[in-house]
Amino acid sequence: MTDQRELAAALREAVRGEVDLGVTARALTTMDASNYRRIPLGVVAPRDADDVAAALSVCREHGVPVVPRGGGTSIAGQATGTGIVLDFTRHMNRLLSLDPEAGTAVVQPGLVLDRLQEAAAPHGLRFGPDPSTHSRCTLGGMIGNNSCGSHSVAWGTTADNVRTLSVITARGERLRPGPGWAGAPAGLRELIEGELARLRTGFPDLPRRISGYAVDALLPENRADVARSLCGSEGTLAVLTEAELTLVRAPRARALAVLAYADESGAAQAAAGLLPYRPLTVEGMAADLVPSAADLPRGGAWLFVEAGGDTEAEARAAAEAIVRAADVVDALVVTDPARQRALWRIREDASGTATRMPDSSEAWPGWEDCAVPPARLGAYLRDFRALLAEHGLRGTPYGHFGDGCIHVRIDFDLLTEPGVARFRRFSEELADLVVAHGGSLSGEHGDGQARAELLPRMYGAETVALFERVKGVWDPDGLLNPGMLVRPAPLDTGLRFSPLPREPVDVAFGYPADAGDFSAAVRRCVGVAKCRTTSVSGSALMCPSFRATGEEEHSTRGRARLLHEMLAGEVVTDGWRSTEVRDALDLCLSCKGCRSDCPVGVDMATYKAEFLHHHYAGRRRPAAHYAMGWLPVWLSWAARTRTAGAANALASVRPLARLAKRLGGIAGGREIPRLAAEPFSRWWRRRRTPAAGEGPLVVLWPDTFTEHLSPSVGRAAVRVLEAAGLRVALPPTLRPRPGGRVGDARSRSALSLLTARRGRVCCGLTYISTGQLDRARTVLRRTLDLLEPVLATDAPLVVLEPSCAAALRTDAPELLHDDPRAAQLASRVLTFAEALERLAPGWTPPAVNRPVTGQTHCHQHAVLGDAPDRRLRAAAGLTGELAGGCCGLAGDFGFEEGHYDVSRACAEEQLLPSVREAPEDAVVQADGFSCRTQLEQLEGVRGRHLAEILAQALDDEA
Repeated sequence: MTDQRELAAALREAVRGEVDLGVTARALTTMDASNYRRIPLGVVAPRDADDVAAALSVCREHGVPVVPRGGGTSIAGQATGTGIVLDFTRHMNRLLSLDPEAGTAVVQPGLVLDRLQEAAAPHGLRFGPDPSTHSRCTLGGMIGNNSCGSHSVAWGTTADNVRTLSVITARGERLRPGPGWAGAPAGLRELIEGELARLRTGFPDLPRRISGYAVDALLPENRADVARSLCGSEGTLAVLTEAELTLVRAPRARALAVLAYADESGAAQAAAGLLPYRPLTVEGMAADLVPSAADLPRGGAWLFVEAGGDTEAEARAAAEAIVRAADVVDALVVTDPARQRALWRIREDASGTATRMPDSSEAWPGWEDCAVPPARLGAYLRDFRALLAEHGLRGTPYGHFGDGCIHVRIDFDLLTEPGVARFRRFSEELADLVVAHGGSLSGEHGDGQARAELLPRMYGAETVALFERVKGVWDPDGLLNPGMLVRPAPLDTGLRFSPLPREPVDVAFGYPADAGDFSAAVRRCVGVAKCRTTSVSGSALMCPSFRATGEEEHSTRGRARLLHEMLAGEVVTDGWRSTEVRDALDLCLSCKGCRSDCPVGVDMATYKAEFLHHHYAGRRRPAAHYAMGWLPVWLSWAARTRTAGAANALASVRPLARLAKRLGGIAGGREIPRLAAEPFSRWWRRRRTPAAGEGPLVVLWPDTFTEHLSPSVGRAAVRVLEAAGLRVALPPTLRPRPGGRVGDARSRSALSLLTARRGRVCCGLTYISTGQLDRARTVLRRTLDLLEPVLATDAPLVVLEPSCAAALRTDAPELLHDDPRAAQLASRVLTFAEALERLAPGWTPPAVNRPVTGQTHCHQHAVLGDAPDRRLRAAAGLTGELAGGCCGLAGDFGFEEGHYDVSRACAEEQLLPSVREAPEDAVVQADGFSCRTQLEQLEGVRGRHLAEILAQALDDEA
C-alpha cells in the first residue's frame, strides 16, 4: 500500500510544479465527463518536460499509476485514475511557435484549442479538428483521444493533422515519434513487422475508426508513422510533452446551409450524398434536442452543412448548390457570422442538452459516439432505434452525420442493480450491431473504460492481444492509465453514481426540475465543462470566478464535483460541514450564469445557498452574513429612526469606516454606500399627485436597494410608468382585514392600525444569497401575507432591481415549494421593460438618440431575459449593445473581505473596458444597484437605470 506522505514528500522534492495530495485536488479529479469515477492519490501540475520525467520516476519507484489529464472532458473515463493525475492545464499550456509559411504550430499538451485558433486566425490558418468543447478542451487531450469535431469531413481527425510528437515513456525514455519509425521504442518495429497481414485486413475502413490502437498507421504503406499510431492511445503508452501540428487554410468566407428533413432517418440518408460537394461540415440533429425558440427552418431534423469560399458570394453560391442538390422539406442559408454562431451554439450545446430527456429524466453517455460507414448511417439508425425500444430505453441521436458518427445520451438507470445489468446487456448487443454495420465502437471520444471491454467483438481476440503486446512494449510496468483501452476494467464497474445516497437528502429548496432530489440536482453536472472557458463574448456569463482565478475548484464543474464527493462521503468525509466545499463555493458570485449558460442547467447559486444553510446551522456565521445578509433590517431601522444622515456622516470618518468594515466583514478597499436622505416610500407618501392614467394598475415593488439606496430609480420608474398611462401603486405595508382593498402605503384606518400586522414586502435575496434560508422563508411568508389582496386581483408587480425580480421569479417558489402563493407571486413579476411592453404596447418612449454602454445584469441574462429591454432601448434610440459577463460586485459578494481582487477582475473582463471604450456621449446603463456601485467605486462613473434614462428624456421633452 502506498504511503501518501512519503509519496508527497518525494514528489515535492523532485517536481518544481505544484504537488497536491489534499482532499480538494483529489475530489476535483475523480471524474471526467463520463459515467465513471476513480479516486486518485493526488495531482501534480508539471512546469515542463523535466517535471514530467521527475514525476514519472517517483511514481515508478513507488509503483503508483499515472494518468495525464487536460480539460477533463473525456466521455469514456480515460481522464480519471487511481494514482497521480498529471494536470497539464496549469503550466504546460503554451503555444511554443507558429510558422505561417510552413503552416505548422508547436504546442504544449495543456494548450486549449481556442487559444491556438486565435493565434492562427490572423494568418488565415486554423487547426482542422474542432470538437464542440473547443473552448476548453486541450490539444493533449485531443491527441490522446484522436478527437475530430464537426469539420472532420473536410480536414480529418487529429491524427490527420499531427506531424511529430515529443513523449516520455513510463521508464523515462524521451522520444520524438514521427514517420519512418522515428521515435519508436525498442521492440515495436519487430512486433509490427511480424503482424503485417493482420494489420492490413483486421481494421474497418471508415473515416471515424477511433477504437483500439492505431497500429495500422505503422504499416509501410502508411509511412510507418509512430506519431499517428500514438493518437487515440488515451495516455496509456507514453506521456505527451509537446506536439508539432499541421494547420489548414481557413476559407475567407463561410455560408451555413441548414437543411430540414421530415425526420432523423431522412437526414441520415441524405448526408452521404452531400459529400461530393466538398462541404466543410455535415452535422445532424433532431427536433427533440432543439429549443422551441430556435430559429431553424420547419422540419423534424436538420443537417448543418457549411460551405466555404474566397468571398461571401462564393460561399453562398456553394451553399445554395448544396440546397438544390438536397431533397429537403425546407432550407435556410445564412452568411451573417453572428447568426451562424447562434445556430452553431444549438448544435454545440447538444452534448449537455441531451443529458435530459423531454420529461426531465436523466440520460447518460456510454454509447456516445459509435461510427459506421456514412452510406449505412440511415440503416444503422433504424436498427439502433429498434434496439433502444427493445430494451425500453430512450435516446436522442445527433452528431457528425457526414462521417457516420452518432452521439447519443441514453436514459440508462445506473442507480440500481437491474438498471446496471440492462446497461451491460444493451452495451453488448449494441456493440454487435455496430460491428454488423462495419462500424467502430468509438468514432471520436475513445474507448476508455466504457467500450474497451467490448473491443474483442470488433477486432477479435487476436488483434486485441496484439494491442496488449503493443502496450507492453511502450509501458512494460503498466503504470500509464491502467484499466483503459487494454486489460480494461469492466464497463459496469466504478460508476460514478454508485456511492451517492439512495435516500433523498433533507434540503430546503424544492428542486422542482429534479423531483426534489438534491443528489439528482448535483448529478446534473456531466463534466462537459462549458464553465471552464477562459474568455466570453456577447452576453455569455458563466463562469466569472473561474475566469478570474483559472482554478478548477472555482468553476461550476469543480464545485459540482466537490458537492458530489460530499454526498459520496469517501473523499470529502465531513458532509455539510466540509471546509473544502465551503472554500470552493466562497468565490461563487451567485450570478446564476450557470442556470442559463450551462447546457444542463446546473444552478450553483441555489446549491451554494443550500450548502451555507446546512454548513452554518447552529453555528456562528461570518460577520458579513449578519452585516449584509440582514441589510433590509438595518436599513429599515435607519429609515424609521431617520438616522441616515448620521450614518453617512460617521461612514465618512475614515477611522470609523475602517472599524465598521472590520466588524462587518467588509473588504477594506470598499466604500460604504451612502443611504438616501429620503427613502422612496416616504417620497411616495409625500406625493400629492394622485395616481395618473386610466390604464392598467401596476404594483411597483420597493426593493431594499431602491427604497434606501437608490430612490431616484423608483421616482424615475413612477414618472415613466405614469407617462405610459399606467396607474401605479405600492404594495400594502399592513395586512388588511379580509376583503380589504389593495393598499397604496398611504391610507390606513384606525382599526387597521390597531389590528393589522405591519411590515414591508421583501424578496429575501440577501438572506438567500448568504444561506440564511429559514430567515428567508419567514420573510417571504410575511411578504405573501401582505400581498394577498394584490394576488386576489390581476395586478402585476413591477420589480426594478433585476436580482430581486429573479429571486421572486425563481428562488421564492423553489424555497416555498409548499406554498402555492409563491408560484402565483412569481407569475406576476414583470421587469420594467416587460411592464411597458405588455401593458402599454401603444406607448412611444421619448427619443434619447444616443449610444448606450454598460452591462446586462447577470440575473437579467440568466433568469429574466432581456429581449423586452433591447426592444425598449431600440425604440428610444439607444444604439449599441450592453456587455455581458458579471460586474463582480454581485450583491454582497464584492463587499466581503477576501473577495475584492476577484470582484475587480470580473469587472475588468467586460464591464469596465466597455465603459472606457464607449463614445463620449454614451449613456451608461446599469439596472442593478451592484453594477452601478461597482462602476462608481472602480471607475468613478455614474451608471443609470433604464427608467432614469427614459425619465430624463421625458423631462427634456417637456
